[in-house]
Amino acid sequence: MYEPAPNEEELAAFGLTAEDVAADPVDIWPDNVAAFQIFSFMGTQWRVGGMGGATGLDYNVMYRKMDRLSLSPADYDDLEADLRIMEAAALDCMHQKT
Repeated sequence: MYEPAPNEEELAAFGLTAEDVAADPVDIWPDNVAAFQIFSFMGTQWRVGGMGGATGLDYNVMYRKMDRLSLSPADYDDLEADLRIMEAAALDCMHQKT
């Protein structure tokens, strides 16, 4: 999601084609749909600082989007926790040195 797909030349270096590495669709469990939808919406809402790249999501935008879902307090807290886990995983991916 946060890394570009290999181009044809990069694939060819390993004797592969785009069809060889095409991914199957991913099923999202019903309990994770809201977190996935908000995280996808937040794709352009990363806070970026200096040369270090992304530092995290803009929570002001995230909370505004979550507020529109009319969640119970417990569901709101669960969704926030899910989004923080996804944020941490995305940051780890974005900051990996290759």
